[in-house]
Amino acid sequence: MAHSLNAFLAQLHREPAVLVMVQHTQGSVPREEGAWMAVFAHATVGTIGGGHLEWDALRQARKHLAEASSARVPWTQRTVLGPRLGQCCGGALELRFEPVGAADADRLREQLQPRLAALALFGGGHVGHAIVKALAPLPFAVHWVDSRDDVFAPDTPPQVSTEHSDPVHAAVRHLAPGSRVLVMSFSHAEDLDVVAACLQRQRERGDLPFVGLIGSRTKWATFGHRLQARGFTQAELAHVTCPIGLPGITDKAPAVIAASVVAQLLLHTAAGPV
Repeated sequence: MAHSLNAFLAQLHREPAVLVMVQHTQGSVPREEGAWMAVFAHATVGTIGGGHLEWDALRQARKHLAEASSARVPWTQRTVLGPRLGQCCGGALELRFEPVGAADADRLREQLQPRLAALALFGGGHVGHAIVKALAPLPFAVHWVDSRDDVFAPDTPPQVSTEHSDPVHAAVRHLAPGSRVLVMSFSHAEDLDVVAACLQRQRERGDLPFVGLIGSRTKWATFGHRLQARGFTQAELAHVTCPIGLPGITDKAPAVIAASVVAQLLLHTAAGPV
């Protein structure tokens, strides 16, 4: 999402465009309110859902761009999606078409900047790297933490900040409020300390809506006994998700684990505040 915005604004400095945005929706539609597509004379960035709806929006936008004398006045179009369009979603939506140029870049960056959900990832191993890669095009601001030096990817995406923390669990107290947390360090001892720090913070502030720990049910049973010995209750332990990932996906390849965990995070963020 951030990558699409950067690509749009970079191209906008070279040529004008028409920004097409889903302004209002009713019923079942291909994309949500706020989804956008930037149309240039010979290129597009983003999507409003594909199909005939998008094709017609492209046609209108390029017709406007071809008419060099056209006034830069936005216009709207309401569309009911039905069999006539070959899109049987059953809903309706309103599109807003806005001619834009380089002078609009700063405003558009602020307007279209995606709202990123805070995510703290403890662990720079194979799965950690796979998760960061899988999250790159998605609306998450990742804070990546490890106690070891030189474990972070050199091509880390711009929405990922990295932190070397020793001891690693010391970083928990500084996480952004509302952070979802994934724990997958190189050591079970570190994992236990990070989970304990998360539970302590949750007890004091209640601002970590999701704490996920990589591992098996056996690992979690062992952790549960050790955390109870540290004074945490069963109700507090219930806040931790272990194993992480969607049920039924058993492949342990890092990329598969990452896909499963990211899907779980998307479901959790879609559910809203906990």
